[in-house]
Amino acid sequence: MALINDLRPDLPDITAVDVINPSISDADLQAKAIVLDVLARDAGGHHYNIEMQVRRYPAWGQRSAFYLARLLSQQLGAGEDYSTLKAVVGIHLLDFDLFDASEPERQQACWRFELRDATQPQVTLGNVLQLNLIELKKADRLGLDTGPLRDWITFFEHWQETALMANITHPPVQRAMAQLQALSADDEARYRALARERALHDEATLLKDAEERGEKRGEQRGEKRGEKRGEQRGEQRGREDTARNLLRLGLLDNAQIAQATGLSEERVQALRADAEH
Repeated sequence: MALINDLRPDLPDITAVDVINPSISDADLQAKAIVLDVLARDAGGHHYNIEMQVRRYPAWGQRSAFYLARLLSQQLGAGEDYSTLKAVVGIHLLDFDLFDASEPERQQACWRFELRDATQPQVTLGNVLQLNLIELKKADRLGLDTGPLRDWITFFEHWQETALMANITHPPVQRAMAQLQALSADDEARYRALARERALHDEATLLKDAEERGEKRGEQRGEKRGEKRGEQRGEQRGREDTARNLLRLGLLDNAQIAQATGLSEERVQALRADAEH
């Protein structure tokens, strides 16, 4: 609750927090990327969706807008008045750069997106939908004014650096650090953390290797034919070979394999069905 309140100091304090996924199974440690997804509400009944993401996915902005809109639409039952809708606010902590900081207008790390007019941003449709983003790595590089938010960012990015953490004075961050240290001293918790880290490294390595193999096979088959059609077919077969390799590993879902190979999810599903038969 302290983290949420520090991220949104201009809004009422959170009075209740519901964690959707309070536990992570051993099977999940080896599965696709885990998203910490927290739903909360404040004293006025407004809803908050807090996510922590460690990697960037295609259509990330569309995905975020979709889930916020769904949270808004789920509030109304049949025949209920629109005026009863409460605001839905997304707070997403990203451990990657979503926007290219090389462009001057994007040299910031804390963003708030709302329903505003493009030419007169002071004219709004209210805060019924709002998305707050914090690019943690960029915020750490750019530096923020001293305060609770900077302490949280330091915690997320430098929790293993004793000297930096010793300068943190914000009590909620100190409590979070103490709890993390207690978990780190627990053998089972440490094993689970290492297992998850290994799974993420393995996934990244497999994706890179599969992409390289697919490209090489596509090029080889395309060269043998010497024609554009042959090259295209060779590239397609190379991608499908890559997808089959990833399917055999059993670590990625259809969307991740489609992202790695450039195939459609429908084609990956068809390959998966063929492999199962």
